Amino acid sequence: MYCKKDALCDKLKHMFITWRGQSFFDIEIKNNQGEKITIVVDPFDEQAGLKVPRIEAQIFIATSGRNKNAKAIEGNPFLIDEPGEYELKGVFIKGISEKQGDVIYKIEAEGIKICHLGALTQKELDENQVEEIGQVDILIIPVGGVPTINAKEAANIISQIEPKMIIPMYYKIPNLKIDLEGNEKFLKIMGKEDIAPQKKLKIAAKDLSKQESEIVVLEP
Repeated sequence: MYCKKDALCDKLKHMFITWRGQSFFDIEIKNNQGEKITIVVDPFDEQAGLKVPRIEAQIFIATSGRNKNAKAIEGNPFLIDEPGEYELKGVFIKGISEKQGDVIYKIEAEGIKICHLGALTQKELDENQVEEIGQVDILIIPVGGVPTINAKEAANIISQIEPKMIIPMYYKIPNLKIDLEGNEKFLKIMGKEDIAPQKKLKIAAKDLSKQESEIVVLEP
């Protein structure tokens, strides 16, 4: 969403989602007390070949032990790295077991429900997982193939979850040392080949009332 009047934008609650590459995201929100909260998910280390930013965060989520680089995070965040239900600073987080031992996370804040699938290897979700995940506004899903799901498998999982918005991740980008496919095949399957990438997603709950799923491509 883009606002022309700064005064109007200041009155609205917006969530900001930034992709750093792979499954590394930071999510900025304001809770009901007006406190700024930053959630960091899956910070990688230098071995990925990508620049590792330092981000001050209050909540640190790790979908697996492979993406748990605490050096990327400043401050003293609360670490969530296993299944369960959590409520922190007005943010609701639910961890759901993935069959290979990783964790799928559902994050709810500002009236927006986000599902981050991590480096998912399942070709489809089972009934219990779909039920545990429930309604999703924004789905963050890998699309680059081995070691994660590929474009076709991602499209299948999207049909299971039926989110309002989709953010692809875990695909080939410049300087990445891991051999993955790009996002082109996924976008072609989804019929959305002409999407212009954006640096950061700025979104409010009222922007998610569209009937058709929207795909957002973020720049790392």
